[in-house]
Amino acid sequence: MSSALKITGIIFIYFVLFINAYVMQDSYIALASAFCGITYTLLAGKGNPLCYLIGLTGSAFYIYLAYSNNLWGNCLLYALYFVPMQIIGFINWHKHLKADKYEIIKTSLSKKENIILFSLASLISVFVIIIFAKTGDSNPIIDGLTTVFSILGMYLTIRRTIEQWYVWAGVNLLSLVMWVIIALNGAKVYSTVLMWFVYFILAIYFYREWKKELSQVV
Repeated sequence: MSSALKITGIIFIYFVLFINAYVMQDSYIALASAFCGITYTLLAGKGNPLCYLIGLTGSAFYIYLAYSNNLWGNCLLYALYFVPMQIIGFINWHKHLKADKYEIIKTSLSKKENIILFSLASLISVFVIIIFAKTGDSNPIIDGLTTVFSILGMYLTIRRTIEQWYVWAGVNLLSLVMWVIIALNGAKVYSTVLMWFVYFILAIYFYREWKKELSQVV
């Protein structure tokens, strides 16, 4: 894909985001969260450490949205995990930059690490879903799964592994469903719905891009 086409695509994403917010009279918090979140994902996909600075701002907006819609898992996840991990990620990525550009060196997990991490995340998800169901969470199953696998996704992001992208693809798809349900129930969070849809598309795109780059490494 040419640079001009990529730039056009990015501009189009932001254009649709703002038009959607205007037409649907969306929440300003939801719009700000979506703008920061999409910008974060674009920078992270390029391996640029500055993504974490944008991520800190976006996390603050998303915490407010999750709290307002009784998504306790997502609220605690961002407040207690994503915020400090954004700082750790910024520092760690700076230690693994390419010599010729401001971009990280990408890696991948071993088969053993894949099995251990994903089995552990699946097991923990069961317990988290049960806990959320007993605390009045508005969607304990999806909130539980996205909470646990987001923790795994962020860990893999900081480790610079390609596996983060198929974790994020799954999390983003489930989160999209969750916020569509919330929007259908009357909440003005249309920008958040659009944000998760864009996240899902970008996760697939960057997985392909990272796979292409890693296949060229001797």
